[in-house]
Amino acid sequence: MDNTSETKKSNQSRILLHSQRNIFSNFHYRLGLYEFEDIICQVDSVDLLAPRPKKWFKYGNRIANRLAHDWHTSINPGISKTQLQKNYALFFAVVQFPKDLLHIKYVEGWKDRCKTSICWVNEIWISDIAKYKYFLKILSHFDYVIVHWAGSLNAVQEAVQGKCFYLPYGIDAILFSPYPNPPQRVIDVYSIGRRAEETHQALLRMVKENKIFYVYDTIDGDQVFNPNQHRLLLANMAKRSKYFIANPGKIDCYDETRGQIEFGNRFFEGAASGTIMIGETPNNEQFRKVFDWPDALIHLPFGSDKIGTIINELDMYPDRQQNIRRNNVVQSLLHHDWVYRWEAVLKIAGLDPMPGLLERKKRLDNLSKMVEKETNNF
Repeated sequence: MDNTSETKKSNQSRILLHSQRNIFSNFHYRLGLYEFEDIICQVDSVDLLAPRPKKWFKYGNRIANRLAHDWHTSINPGISKTQLQKNYALFFAVVQFPKDLLHIKYVEGWKDRCKTSICWVNEIWISDIAKYKYFLKILSHFDYVIVHWAGSLNAVQEAVQGKCFYLPYGIDAILFSPYPNPPQRVIDVYSIGRRAEETHQALLRMVKENKIFYVYDTIDGDQVFNPNQHRLLLANMAKRSKYFIANPGKIDCYDETRGQIEFGNRFFEGAASGTIMIGETPNNEQFRKVFDWPDALIHLPFGSDKIGTIINELDMYPDRQQNIRRNNVVQSLLHHDWVYRWEAVLKIAGLDPMPGLLERKKRLDNLSKMVEKETNNF
């Protein structure tokens, strides 16, 4: 991942991509978006703008956010200013939370230098709209806004009085694919991040009975040592796992979600790696559209201790397991790689795809055909 403030590929780059990677480089819940940015840089002509925080950023950011929340004003949180020197067809900003928009204020001239502007907002809950008024005012300066939480689309649209679109999350389907050299699935169950304690304890009982190899988090933290290495490890663990736990986003945080049901990166990581996903099915119309193939997720209510029963039943039908894994990998390769999300962004911006995008799609298609022909090794 890039560690400079602004990396220029050429004087002809048509995309200016604003990244938070140098500001929040090691936060694990942001790494999928950096993966998205990396793929954009691979398939398009891009100048990557990744401002660096100053030494006092930790404290300045806290003060700036408090002022923005409470007083609808702000100070520089500790971000170096950038003055653009050239023109672009598209300014594309990727943010995890609306509060990240504060950092875009210190890119000078992007409205004048960029023909079109689009912002991807990864996480914004309806219940947060009221407290993010100042940040959404910044968002309203963009020509288009893309949100990842489908349930928030109309609320954001109303708040910014602009054109808003929904796009689902994505994945580096090539990195996570078990093909072309499928490894043995030596991990029985893989669980990352949030979990239901009842399900976790049921799996631990199975571990103590020497029935399964269960991999789960034992450290509570939100930062990693190295972003790229973390994604590589996650992908290699997932493609070696038989079962993968996936549940709706922040399912155990009602104070934040207020019952809003959304689905995030876990589903894309599990599907792309060819695991069999087990978890509570999101009651979300977009989930049913995005994961529209049979057995994309095996339903287990959040908080259930019946996971052992489900695993034992699935283990009785190896052909069904093979079909589930194959479908998950193929559908991810054909529909959920980040390159398809970038293609959708370009369509919104009225830009044609570049050869690199078409080449990656061809590679994904060839890999999917290889997987479709495979009858074993899943």
